[in-house]
Amino acid sequence: MQNPMQIEQFYKDFMSNLSTHAHDGVVSINLRFLHDQGLLDTLTLADDESDDLTQFFHVIESPEKVTLFNEHFIVWIIPKMEGENPMTFVLIATNQQEKAQLEVVFTTYGVYNSPRYVLRVLQHFLTDMLETEETLTLFEKNG
Repeated sequence: MQNPMQIEQFYKDFMSNLSTHAHDGVVSINLRFLHDQGLLDTLTLADDESDDLTQFFHVIESPEKVTLFNEHFIVWIIPKMEGENPMTFVLIATNQQEKAQLEVVFTTYGVYNSPRYVLRVLQHFLTDMLETEETLTLFEKNG
């Protein structure tokens, strides 16, 4: 697992050249995205009825951002202001042996910029990444 200084350096590298690292661009979270991903129903579930991946992270807080990390992922949650409107910018990277690989970047604005939405969308992406990794591992073993 990476140490906090390495994690901060990954963040600086990603942010200094985001267009190169964010291969799929920045996903803007809105009603259409929530509907298309089937997340509207999960937002009405009680907290104890859903998988809560966020409890398995170490947390580093700074004035600029919150960094979550574990043996699989590094997540940076960055609150920002766009004019007078608050937004949240989230980067998700896989935590690999000697480096991190940026996989997903998303933003939330307006009514979707609440901790509840940010954490549910984060959980969705983390779950999707874990399922994809399991599928690839299964294909490699069977191939």
